[in-house]
Amino acid sequence: MIVICGPSGAGKTTIATRVRDRLTERDVPVRLSHSDDFSSRTYEQLAEQAGSAPAAGVTLVDGTFYRRKWQTQFRALGDVRFVHVTASLETCLERNRARADSIAEQGVHVVYREFEAPDADLVIDTDRCEPAAAAERILTAIETWDEHNAVPSVDDTLC
Repeated sequence: MIVICGPSGAGKTTIATRVRDRLTERDVPVRLSHSDDFSSRTYEQLAEQAGSAPAAGVTLVDGTFYRRKWQTQFRALGDVRFVHVTASLETCLERNRARADSIAEQGVHVVYREFEAPDADLVIDTDRCEPAAAAERILTAIETWDEHNAVPSVDDTLC
């Protein structure tokens, strides 16, 4: 299971969708769950859905996970990797404004300010990394995790 988390507007959904599409092209069974699909008990419902996913393949979960308790809840589900997607507050606000389903700017500010960064297996700064390159970094990490059950080194000089 791979949790793609970060503040609102950081690019999580765009990246998660690209990863799902690339895995599908490779005939890898993949399931993608978005926190936006739930209006209440969001992280409880995400955990239930992710926990019931088939063992074969990759389960992608996309959400802010800005509270450590939600991160901890998902780590308890087993083999879970966290990808922390970051961007500047200005970038997050700009992307939120451009969305058809934008949230109140105050919400973006609150999540950004209160975000408790996870103990991430991979960090991607979307101010420096385009969605296609970010998806490729995650796909490479998935291969490394599958082959060696190890954490790849995170090189912040890359995107």
